Amino acid sequence: MIKLNVQNETSRLRAVVLGTAEDNGSIPKVEDSYDPKSVEHIVAGTYPTEEDMVRELDAVAKVFEKYNVKVYRPEVIKDCNQIFARDIAFVIDDIIIEANILPHREKEVQAIDYIWNQVAENKRVVLPEACHVEGGDVMPWNDYIFMGTYTGDDYPDLITARTNKEAVLAIQELFPNKTVKSFELRKSNTNAKENALHLDCCFNPIGKGKAIIHKNGFLIEKEYEWLVNFFGKENVFEITKEEMYQMCSNVFSISEDVIISEQNFTRLNNWLRDQGFIVEEVPYAEIGKQEGLLRCTTMPLIRD
Repeated sequence: MIKLNVQNETSRLRAVVLGTAEDNGSIPKVEDSYDPKSVEHIVAGTYPTEEDMVRELDAVAKVFEKYNVKVYRPEVIKDCNQIFARDIAFVIDDIIIEANILPHREKEVQAIDYIWNQVAENKRVVLPEACHVEGGDVMPWNDYIFMGTYTGDDYPDLITARTNKEAVLAIQELFPNKTVKSFELRKSNTNAKENALHLDCCFNPIGKGKAIIHKNGFLIEKEYEWLVNFFGKENVFEITKEEMYQMCSNVFSISEDVIISEQNFTRLNNWLRDQGFIVEEVPYAEIGKQEGLLRCTTMPLIRD
């Protein structure tokens, strides 16, 4: 059996699911894409190759090995993009919650059934069908659960809107002792620089009481200000629109002190080191072309 435990984003990681790029399938058609950044690269002919993405994920697996983290991988499904393990499920406390993701991605969820089945039955939750949620929008933060959402009337028309208010209410019911704080995110089907696909695309709490944030990712300025005040202005690293587009907020914490980051994030990585973090740099720019980065490809199961 697996005894799950995830209270926050930064406690020492012991076990994680890391996505796989094996048998990733051919380059998708524009009309089959889920986000504007992938579309850009499909049109430009710069969509990442399977070989490059396998290499990048392997670099992260090596970092996990270095820190003695147990790594699970999804079972490989032929011709299926299984890179973004964060989308398919998430853990809060000792409960695993299956995400209701885009309908034609259900196969991805089945690929971690072997993990799901090792968790006690009373610790497995499948949300009602009306609740749409993906793990990139869900951040356990001790007594809080931060959630990205979108509640505009055009929700059904936005393939980039992944988490609805029904899911926010359901998570609050599941965890009555925590404060669920939701944030309206800016969405665009066509402009990647104006689209916060998930909360972790414009915000990420890291160790030492710090956080990375992009103001324009938030539709409501007051909600952005609440976060800045929560962490304290002096503890917040503000990223630019271009840095958000490159996925600078989507780093991943192994512990309070250790962060995996993309090797090209020079400004961020220098700041992190100045704050006393150990930064494990990896190449991840190819995976980043699909509007997801390090946090999106990892799904923590156990933290101390």
